[in-house]
Amino acid sequence: MPNFMRPIHFSLLFTLTPLMFAIGGCSAKPATNTTVTTLTNPDAIAYPSIDSGLSEQLYPNEKVIAEQIAEVIEKSIRKQYALGSARRDAHPKAHGCVRAEFQVLETLPKNLAKGLFIPGKKYQAWIRFSNGSPDATQADIKKDARGMAIKVLAVSGAKRLEDEIATQDFIMINHPVFFVNDPNRYMSFMQDINSDRFFRKLHIPFALGSKGTRIALNLRTTIANPLQTRYWSMVPYQLGIGPDRQAVKYSARSCTAAVDPIPNHPKHDFLRDALGTSLQKGDACMEFLVQPRTSNTLLVEDAMTEWKEMQAPFYQVATIRIPQQVFDTPDQNKFCENLSFTPWHTLAEHKPLGVINRMRKVIYDRISQVRHEMNSTQRQEPQ
Repeated sequence: MPNFMRPIHFSLLFTLTPLMFAIGGCSAKPATNTTVTTLTNPDAIAYPSIDSGLSEQLYPNEKVIAEQIAEVIEKSIRKQYALGSARRDAHPKAHGCVRAEFQVLETLPKNLAKGLFIPGKKYQAWIRFSNGSPDATQADIKKDARGMAIKVLAVSGAKRLEDEIATQDFIMINHPVFFVNDPNRYMSFMQDINSDRFFRKLHIPFALGSKGTRIALNLRTTIANPLQTRYWSMVPYQLGIGPDRQAVKYSARSCTAAVDPIPNHPKHDFLRDALGTSLQKGDACMEFLVQPRTSNTLLVEDAMTEWKEMQAPFYQVATIRIPQQVFDTPDQNKFCENLSFTPWHTLAEHKPLGVINRMRKVIYDRISQVRHEMNSTQRQEPQ
């Protein structure tokens, strides 16, 4: 029997939906520190154009498939949640939203000093740490994908989405690669995991293929503390504009190698407790890294193959300081869940690249609209 046909816990595979990165941020003073934007017509969301100079290539019917996937997920959310209680289709469980400072290094190589990476520039930011499972009641000790979303504030310059004013989002997961490339496999996978028929779920390994199934299973890990986990963008982004633009990936990791042991008898939400305990003791520090592509053999359309660090090193471009704080308050948690993250909250210098990112523009926008519509709330971006 092939490896990818061995028994799979399909409820765990369900956590690996294409929207696993859709994770939000928050503000300590939500009533006075936001810009409120109204929902837009999903038909008005223009599908991204490709950059052939960076080797992007459209798949056949890519836009249509992205819209079909968004429709599948929308139906699932409307079926799962009552009005007023809709949550993200993935990453609904946050370990906490924390205030942070995004400090760009004083000295950067010219090829990395692009976009918001202005040497010496300091930005305020919000970070949301989360579990990937669509089940917000799942215990943290269960193996799962873990997410980190950064929302950098007061970033000047025109953005790629009409409803965005002054933020730049970086969305990452604790694994360096994604589990699918081809839009048709993506669609088949989404249909399988959202089907009520058991035999459709048996088709999941065939939808993903052997490599995709192995990646999906390897995404699930157990961690001790969100602050001590390394995160990757998985998919590539543009850095810079004009003839010297390049393709890069992002990563974030702790400034130290210290790793707490996993508790012998962990509480249900022990990762929130670990985050809270760490930030009660003092500041936390993380490094933000950029990995420039060093060869055209590192394909921007292949999110399933890692850019090995021996071939394409990571370089630190910023330090993230998470100050000592108490983040677990009802108002902050509520406001945090009302925000939307998307890689398309971005400057042109950081344009998302590749098929997964192009499809995410359509899918993320639809899911955000559905969630806010069902909850009778407006989408908000902090300044």
